[in-house]
Amino acid sequence: MHFAPPDPAAIPLDIVGEDGFADWLAAQPEAQAAWIRAQGFKGALGSAVTLPDPQGGILRAIAGYGKPSSRARGRFALAGAAAKLPEGVYRIASGLPPETAETEALGWLLGLYRFDRYKAATGARARLVAPEGIDAGRVETLAEGEALTRDLINTPAADMGPDDLEDAARALAARFGATIQVTTGDDLLSANLPMIHVVGRAADRAPRLIDMTWGATGPALTLVGKGVCFDTGGLNLKPASSMGLMKKDMGGAATVLGLARIIMGLGLPLRLRVLIPAVENSVAGNAFRPQDILTSRKGLTVEINNTDAEGRLILADALALADEGRPDLIVSMATLTGAARVAVGPDLAPFYTDHDDDASALSAAAARMADPVWRMPFHAPYETMIEPAIADLDNAPSGGFAGSITAALFLRRFVTETPRYMHFDIYGWQPGAAPGRPKGGVQQGARALFAALPQMLGL
Repeated sequence: MHFAPPDPAAIPLDIVGEDGFADWLAAQPEAQAAWIRAQGFKGALGSAVTLPDPQGGILRAIAGYGKPSSRARGRFALAGAAAKLPEGVYRIASGLPPETAETEALGWLLGLYRFDRYKAATGARARLVAPEGIDAGRVETLAEGEALTRDLINTPAADMGPDDLEDAARALAARFGATIQVTTGDDLLSANLPMIHVVGRAADRAPRLIDMTWGATGPALTLVGKGVCFDTGGLNLKPASSMGLMKKDMGGAATVLGLARIIMGLGLPLRLRVLIPAVENSVAGNAFRPQDILTSRKGLTVEINNTDAEGRLILADALALADEGRPDLIVSMATLTGAARVAVGPDLAPFYTDHDDDASALSAAAARMADPVWRMPFHAPYETMIEPAIADLDNAPSGGFAGSITAALFLRRFVTETPRYMHFDIYGWQPGAAPGRPKGGVQQGARALFAALPQMLGL
């Protein structure tokens, strides 16, 4: 997922939209125009055509850029055409708008991703020389962060348990000189992380809290990622149809590690902390039960009304720990609720914040980075929905209304000392192939947050 080095022999690539196609075609040599017409190419979004040279190679290539209305219905327009080009090295010769060059180049790189841990990758891979005027290193680092997230989510739970997630965090820390500490098994109890312990104690791979720090100066940012490496639902066992994708329930952890990879790779001047509670929610004789009352690190008691609402429990302890450090900003990322998918579908990343300036910065950055987000409300009148009769909090309010909002309100109860808190309720999965986004694990919200951090933290 890197750019090809500059090469005089790289195939020139023209980018042509439908609106200007007729005029563009009229300006081409007649033989080439006749070939293009014969191929049925008209500049449609995602289409591509190549022109042969006398030796049977490729003289040049043309990518369809569609209309503004068709580009508005998706992302990474150039990546759709790139996937249809023959293998080779290409350079942009004309037609790429400067204001979209970085996003389209990133989409091209993201489209090169292949998950090949268990099967050799197949298919042509057209490579791109970095377009003029973009920061190629920055774009490559963004792609590398996404690749890390995708690899972690795509790996089956048998090979991506809490111990494997720890290994991935340790490898990332070693690469960038970060410090890492891990609290495992019964040590969670002595470290006052009881809800992480109780959720993961039934699994044969011990629960743990991964704590990574990097950077010595600048504002303090703490990222908290949900690391449920597999979620059976516990004693409230999921049906098979709901359990099939639960290897991705550590998508929040994968996303914050991918974001940390970007932040460290580009050397942002801040103090970064990454907290990942890593567990499996399994069924065994010592599994936690419906109607249990748990006491959290914060001292708040939680009534368990559904063991399948376990992600917010482990995040609560990690958020309480993060809050004790009083950073400038805490951000949690989690594949937390099906309610969020019902509300906004798989493509949008809902986020919650009480700070309008942060929300505006994030939304503007999301548009620039082709990483769509949508603000949801911390709606205070719903606080009573998470307050049961016999404990401070309810982990699964009855009725089913506002499920994503009540989960976000639950988490906010554990951040009381830090001035700013933001929560993402992501999906972490691309259900069908799209330009730049093959089916499988996907990073959501991370690029938008990365691009918004300079404004949010005054970097």
